[in-house]
Amino acid sequence: MSHFVAFLKRQSPGRLITLGFAAVILLGAVLLVLPVSVKPGMEVAFIDALFTSTSAVCVTGLIAIDVYDHFTIFGQVVVAALIQVGGLGVTSVGVGLILAAGKRVSIKGRLLVKEALNVDSFKGMVRLVKAVLLTTLCFEGTGVVLSFIVFIQDYPFPRALWTSVFHSIAAFNNSGFDILGGLQNLIPYQNNWLLNLTTCGLIIFGGLGFLVILDIKRTRSFRKLTLHSKVVITTTAALLIGGTLLLKATEDMSWLGCFFHSVSARTAGFSTYPMGELTNAGLFTLTVLMFIGASPGSTGGGIKTTTFFALMQDVRSVFTKQRPGAFHRTISAESMAKAPVIALLSLLVVFVSTFLLCILEPGCTFIQILFEVVSAFGTVGLSTGITPNLCVLSKLIIILTMFAGRVGAFTLLSIWIDRPEAGSRYTEESITIG
Repeated sequence: MSHFVAFLKRQSPGRLITLGFAAVILLGAVLLVLPVSVKPGMEVAFIDALFTSTSAVCVTGLIAIDVYDHFTIFGQVVVAALIQVGGLGVTSVGVGLILAAGKRVSIKGRLLVKEALNVDSFKGMVRLVKAVLLTTLCFEGTGVVLSFIVFIQDYPFPRALWTSVFHSIAAFNNSGFDILGGLQNLIPYQNNWLLNLTTCGLIIFGGLGFLVILDIKRTRSFRKLTLHSKVVITTTAALLIGGTLLLKATEDMSWLGCFFHSVSARTAGFSTYPMGELTNAGLFTLTVLMFIGASPGSTGGGIKTTTFFALMQDVRSVFTKQRPGAFHRTISAESMAKAPVIALLSLLVVFVSTFLLCILEPGCTFIQILFEVVSAFGTVGLSTGITPNLCVLSKLIIILTMFAGRVGAFTLLSIWIDRPEAGSRYTEESITIG
C-alpha cells in the first residue's frame, strides 16, 4: 500500500486526473453489473455496464441499453452519481469531501484542482472548489423544481421527484441521460416550453464553465468581465444562433426544436426529435456543433469555444496582418499556439475512430458513423440510433473515444510524452505553406 501511495505521489497532475477518471469508470461498471443494480428479468453484460459507466463519467449520454428499463433505483442512483462526479471532476468532488470532513487540503490537492478546472492562478483553490459546489447545488436545485412542475403531470410523486432530480443533474452536467424509458429521451416533451427552456438553461450555464459563471456573478457587467469570459459568452451566443438558423433551414422542426438541438448539440445530448430522421445537412450541422463543444472548465466537452475562437482569430490575423485579439486585448502567444494543436489532435482521434468503425460496421452509413464518433468525442450523447447494435469491438472504440474526449486528447498525449528542456538552437528557415 505504501508503494502504491508513493507511486501516486510521483505522478503528474494530468496523469493523476486521468487515472482518477479511469478508476471511477471501472468502479461504476462493477456496481452496475451487481444484482442489486439490475431489474429482475433483465441482463446487463459487462461491456454494456462499462459503456454506460464511461458514458456517465465522461458526461456523454450515449447508451447501449436504456437506463430506466434495465437498472433499478440503486442502479439509476449509481448512474446519477457517476454523472455528477464526471461533470464536477474527480478532483473537485474529492476536495469537496475533504472539506466536508473538516480536513486540510494538501498542496498536491490544490495543484490537482488547478489542473482539473484549467485555471492559471494557484491562489484560492479551496475557495474556488466551494464556489463550484455551491453553484452546482443552486442550478441543479432550481432545475429540480422547474422540471418537477412538468413531470408531476405524468408520473406519481416519487417517480416525478426522482426523474426531476436525475434530469437536472444530467442537464447541468451536459449529459444526455434520461430515465423515461423506451430509448425515447425527451421526444414526448418536444412541445413543452417549460421543460425545453429549463433544460436549455441548465445546459448553457453548465457549458459556460464555472469560472465564467463566477465572473458574471462578481462583475454583473459585460464590460468588466475578463477576456476569457467575453470570448466564451460571445462565441457561445454566435454558435447557438447560427446552429438554430441552420437547423431551421435544413430540417422540418419548430423554432423551439431548432434552438433546443442547437443548445443540446453543444455537448448535452438530449433530443426532442429522432436523430435518425434528420437530413444529412442537419446531421452535419450538429456534427460541427458537437466537435466545437462547450467551454474550458465546464461540464461539457469538445475542442472548446475558446479553441474555436482562437483558430478564427488566427485565420483573421493571417489576412489582416494584425495580431490576434478581441475586446481591445491581445491573445497570448501561448494560447494561440495551443489551439491548433488541440484541434489537430482532436481531429486525429475522430479520424482514427471513424475509420475503424467504418471497417467494423459496414451496415452503417458514413454520416451515421461520423455522427456517432463526434458525439462520443464531444461527450454529447446524440445518436442516430446505431449505438445499441454496435459490436463489442466498436463499443470499446467508442468507450476510448469518450474517454479521450472527456480527459482531452492534448492531456492524454502530454501525460505520456516527456517534454525535455530546449537544447540546441538551429538556424531558422521557412517552408512553403498552402
